[in-house]
Amino acid sequence: MENHLELLRSRKGFLCDMDGVIYHGNKLLPGVKEFVDWLYKENKRFLFLTNSSERSPKELQQKLARMGLEVDESHFYTSALATASFLSRQAPGCSAYVIGAPGLVGALYSAGITMNDVNPDYVVVGETGSYNFETIQKAVTLVLAGAKLIGTNSDLTGPVEGGIAPACRALAAPIELATGKTAYFVGKPNPLMMRTGLKLLGCHSAEAAMIGDRMDTDIIAGIETGLDTALVLSGVTSQKDIDRYPYRPAHILKGVGEIPPGEE
Repeated sequence: MENHLELLRSRKGFLCDMDGVIYHGNKLLPGVKEFVDWLYKENKRFLFLTNSSERSPKELQQKLARMGLEVDESHFYTSALATASFLSRQAPGCSAYVIGAPGLVGALYSAGITMNDVNPDYVVVGETGSYNFETIQKAVTLVLAGAKLIGTNSDLTGPVEGGIAPACRALAAPIELATGKTAYFVGKPNPLMMRTGLKLLGCHSAEAAMIGDRMDTDIIAGIETGLDTALVLSGVTSQKDIDRYPYRPAHILKGVGEIPPGEE
């Protein structure tokens, strides 16, 4: 166990998921402050790479600050930013009908993508609290008329303070079923987002580790990108869930608080 942790600790860069790793809802998870303090003290390069598209990096920074954790805005990269970057490269100046939160809309605006509910190039689905039948119906109509269906990430569920909530893939599913079209998901485990994360870190994959709470996004993304992988059991995955998958993380931890020496 100790040798495994020493290997993990030796990595130059860390890509960390947020929901279920750093916090649940508005509650900081145990050991997170010690972990972040260790990252700074050891001069590690780190990036919070989140599939959540609801908030901008500034809002994520402020959210952590409200929980007593000070992290610079430059340490955040979201699936909303990844989606906006992807669409702006695919079709510069395109338009979109968006089912999502302000973080997603803001990222798209910043990339030069305009909102359009008449004849958009894309229908973009992200997490939102204002999901309803009217928006689904509108999205179905637009996709059948030729708009391409994009999901910010492929998470079916996400951890919240009260348990588990439907996430992007679950919200996109009715549109896929009604139109017969398959959404293209940009966030983890899509290598687009992982490669961008490594580029922002300034690290080679062999020098970095992926820390997450999901086998089907975080861990598989890390494995396929050539990173060291650490699964934390503080989110949606339990110990018994691991055997359901044909691949395994290099490290299994109760939480990130086990990573700093003396905390395990």
